[in-house]
Amino acid sequence: MLTRDEAFNLMCQWTASDSLRKHMLAVEAAMRFYARRLGGDEEKWAVVGLLHDMDYEKHPTKEEHPYQTVKLLRELGQPEEISRAILAHADYSGVKAETPMEKSILAVDELCGFITAVALVRPSKSLLEVEVASVKKKLKDKAFARQVSREDIQRGAELLGLSLDEHLANVLEAMKARAAELGLAG
Repeated sequence: MLTRDEAFNLMCQWTASDSLRKHMLAVEAAMRFYARRLGGDEEKWAVVGLLHDMDYEKHPTKEEHPYQTVKLLRELGQPEEISRAILAHADYSGVKAETPMEKSILAVDELCGFITAVALVRPSKSLLEVEVASVKKKLKDKAFARQVSREDIQRGAELLGLSLDEHLANVLEAMKARAAELGLAG
């Protein structure tokens, strides 16, 4: 299996966009959090988080994303469960999220992007000042980050058997621990 550093380097080779790289780092942080909480292999879950959108910049269509990443991972002989989880994060892939790792990537992907957007509209641009209540308030504002599916965020919490508040708090905690790396420390 790829190490975290190998996965990071691969992601950087495929992704030039700093914001997309930071998104995948945020998802990695959330995946690590849930791996620890749910008894998963933290390194494997981290690789899924780091690579789930690796091909999006070059292959943004539903016909190609995330299939290009999965094709490469299979060619590299990576564990099939990593490919399955990456496929499961895209509803249209036909792979239903069944395992805790697959459910977690689906649950954290949209939410990490949304929490980042909440932090970026703060004057300080600091994730450290974002609280669950402020995320919930922005979720109710349909004009804010309108491309983010509120239904996917709610469904993610349900997939993990958590209340929305608990899921928001978990992902916030995971991201706050890496705020500087995510460029969101203010």
